[in-house]
Order: sequence, then C-alpha cells, then structure tokens
Amino acid sequence: MINMKNVYKTYANGVTALNGINVDIDQGEFVYVVGPSGAGKSTFIRLIYREVKPTEGTVIINDTDLKTLKESKVPYLRRDVGVVFQDFKLLPKLTVYENIAFALEVIEESPRNIRKRVMDVLDLVGLKNKARFIPDELSGGEQQRVSIARAIVNNPKIAIADEPTGNLDPDTSWEIMRIFKAINDRGTTIIMATHSKEIVNTAKKRVIAIEDGLIVRDEHRGDYGYEA
Repeated sequence: MINMKNVYKTYANGVTALNGINVDIDQGEFVYVVGPSGAGKSTFIRLIYREVKPTEGTVIINDTDLKTLKESKVPYLRRDVGVVFQDFKLLPKLTVYENIAFALEVIEESPRNIRKRVMDVLDLVGLKNKARFIPDELSGGEQQRVSIARAIVNNPKIAIADEPTGNLDPDTSWEIMRIFKAINDRGTTIIMATHSKEIVNTAKKRVIAIEDGLIVRDEHRGDYGYEA
C-alpha cells in the first residue's frame, strides 16, 4: 500500500525535513503521525499525495513510484488519495454540494453518479440537510465535515488528514474522529498527523513518531508519548 525506503527530503532553502525514513503501511490501517512541531510530519504527509518529491529514496503508493511519476499522472494518483486539511480549503462561493461534486466533475464522472455519491458522503458526515449552504453559513466543524466528504467522495484507498481537529473545540473534534473511524471501518487507510494527545491515547491505533526527520517510534496500539 505505502512503502518509504531511505527517504530524505531537503528543501531549496537547505532545510532537511526528512533524514532517512523507512516505513510500510498496509491497506486498512489507521495510523497517527505524531511529533514536535517542525519534526517532519507535514513533509511525511505531503510525500504521500505527491505534493513534494523525495530528494533521495523511494516512495511507493499502490505500486507506483512517486519520484518518477510524471506530472500528468499525478491527478490519477490523487483519485486514490483523499486529503483533509486543517484549514478546510473549501471554495467559498460554491455550495456544500458543489464543493464535493467538484472533485468528481474534474474526472468527468456522470451527473447521475455525481449526485448519488455526493449525497452518500453527505449522509455519512451528517450534512444532507446542509447541501445548499455555502461555507460561510457553516460552523468550523461542519466545514471540516464537508472537507472530509470531498476527500472521500472518490472512494479513495487512502485518506490523509493533516491536523484535521487543530482548529476545532473538543466536542467537535470527537465528532470528526467518529467520522474518520467510520471511513476506516469501510476499508480506507487513514493517516493522520495530530498534536491531540487525548485522541491518540483513546484510540489505541498505530502511532508513528517523527523527530528531527527520523521515525523514532512505531508502535501498534501506541500512545501519544509527548507532553501536550
């Protein structure tokens, strides 16, 4: 599913974000990525959906080597990799329905299939009654649920979340985590970077800890392991 071997990433400004990463993640896993700010978590996440390429080493996603993947093929990769951002990244002038449908329109899905799939994911995230709202009419938690729906409307094999509860209150954060659990229960691999000690310690899922660009801990049923 996901394989990184001897992965290094140095940016143009000379900062080395990853310093020799080796990891395998199987289909259907739920993985938390933890560590101090600046440790390399976001770069680790960005490598998986080919936002950045490794300086050295290999990143294999679903048997595809991302370092040699042609730019024209990146959109096809991203059909199988949904991404949820901390700041939602919704299109402000489009409705909830249109924001989600857009992900299917760009791959030329039929209108009939678009409607069915959009309404299915809106049902999953509990927002069928908000389909005609625009983002400014929603709470932060509702906007994040729209972001999640958009990320999974393609039925991706992998869903990546970079601090998805970072801007949300505790009760809303738990609602979001219940949605991610439901997505994972359907077979989607979840990889989530987070600073939430409570969420990680409650979930008891696989925990990968990154410090100074290296994986320093990789535990199944792990704990957060840092003072929060």
